[in-house]
Amino acid sequence: MDFSIKVPSLFSRTKELEGQVDEFLDIVTKSGLIFKSAIGVYLDKGAHSDFDEYFKRMDEIEARGDNLRRDIEIKLYVHTLIPDLRGDVLSLLEHVDNIVNIYEANLFRFSIQQPDIPDEFNKGFEKLTDVVITCVESLVFASRSFFRDINTVRDHVRKVLYYESEADRISTKLQREIFSSDIDLTRKRHLQYFVENIDELANSAEDVADEISIYAIKRKI
Repeated sequence: MDFSIKVPSLFSRTKELEGQVDEFLDIVTKSGLIFKSAIGVYLDKGAHSDFDEYFKRMDEIEARGDNLRRDIEIKLYVHTLIPDLRGDVLSLLEHVDNIVNIYEANLFRFSIQQPDIPDEFNKGFEKLTDVVITCVESLVFASRSFFRDINTVRDHVRKVLYYESEADRISTKLQREIFSSDIDLTRKRHLQYFVENIDELANSAEDVADEISIYAIKRKI
C-alpha cells in the first residue's frame, strides 16, 4: 500500500512557467556536459583552441541561464504565482544557477592560469570531474522532483550526498598523490587549488540539496 502524501505539481496551472523551469534545469545538465568535454580536452591538449570553444559555449549557456532565471522570477512576481512558496522557489533557482557559475568559473581559471598537469594525475582529475558532474545531475533530478513529484525528492537528495562524499574521497586521494610527488611545492599548491575548485561543485550541490529537503518538508505540511 502506498502511504506517500499526494502533493500536486507546482505547475499544474502554469504550463509556460513549467516549460521555462525545465529549460533552466536542462541548462544545468548541458553545462556539466560542456565542462566534462572541456576538462577532457585540457588534459589531452592543454589550452587548445578546442578548449577555448567549450569555454565560449559555457559562457553563452551561463548567460542564457541567467536571463531565463530572471524571466522566471518576473513571472512569479507579476502573475503572483505560487505566492506561499515563491521565496523558496526563487532561492532554489538562484542557488542552482550558481552551480553553472561555478562551472564557468572553473573553466575561466583553466583558461587564464593554464595549470601544467602531469599525465600521472590525469586519471584523478577525470574521476573527480565525472563524480562532481554526476553529483550535480542528481541535484537536477532532485530539483525536478521538487516541482513535479515531491515524494521522490528524498531519493535524489541521498544520491547527491553519496556523490559529494565520493568527490571528497577522490579529491583527498588526488591531493595526497600530488603532494607526495616530486614536483616543486609551488606547482603542487597550484594543482591543489584546481582540485579544490572542481570539488567545490559537489560541495555546492550538497548545500542546495539540503535546502531542497527543507523546502520539500514545508510543501508537505
